[in-house]
Formats: sequence, C-alpha cells, structure tokens
Amino acid sequence: MFRVGSSLGSINRQENEDAEINMAPLIDMIFILLIFFLVTATFVRESGVEIQRPEAASAEAKDAAGIFIAVTQDGGIFIDKNRVDLRSVRGIVEQFLLENPAGAVMLEADRNSITGRMVQVLDQCRMAGAENIAVSTVRGDS
Repeated sequence: MFRVGSSLGSINRQENEDAEINMAPLIDMIFILLIFFLVTATFVRESGVEIQRPEAASAEAKDAAGIFIAVTQDGGIFIDKNRVDLRSVRGIVEQFLLENPAGAVMLEADRNSITGRMVQVLDQCRMAGAENIAVSTVRGDS
C-alpha cells in the first residue's frame, strides 16, 4: 500500500529547511564567458581624427595595420588621437617596431592635405625601419 504518512513527513521537513542556491557555478560560467569574449574580440584602431581619404581605382583591402598615422588638411600629424610633431614620428614608429617587429604602418592622408607633408611622414617611417607601409584610400568607381 501507500505510505502517506511517511511521505508527508518528509515534505514538511523540506519546507522547514531554507532553500539554498549555490552561486559558485554561475559566477564561474560568467567569468568563462567574459574571458572568451575578450580573447576573441578584435579591437579597431584608428588615428583619431576625421580624414577624407582620396579615391583610388586600384584600392585593395588589407589586414589591420598596427599603427595609424593621419595627416590632416592643415598638415597636422596625429597618432592615436594625439597631435605629434614631424620629428617625433620616427621615434614613435621605432618604438612600435621594437614591440611589433612584423607590424605595419597605415598612413591616412586627407585628400586635400599637402603632398609634401605626407612624403615627409612616409620618409620618417622608412628611416625608422618600417617596411610594410600602406596609404589608406577609398575604392573609386573607374
């Protein structure tokens, strides 16, 4: 037969005890997800200033560069949102190449910038030892 009395007794004992949720596995899972997203995330780096890039029919997509150097319309030079002097470009690029020997340099020159200024920046990058230098453009319709 059924043991009604014994099963009711065990239910009453369970109601009297406090229910407890173990939070450790939940916290562990949240940390694992956080680490997963940080490891797989890609971070976009930019020079930090608004540049109107020139058009080029032969423009190609390249892998992400390591350091972005922008030359604005008025001839200003920006690296990582900081305005720098032409003389400091070489040192900054040398330091970058010491930390990332296979790193690339991306020059972003405004379409109305002075060509001579961009060539000066390019020259400083080459004197710093950069071999992988690209000029950022927009693909034009030709």
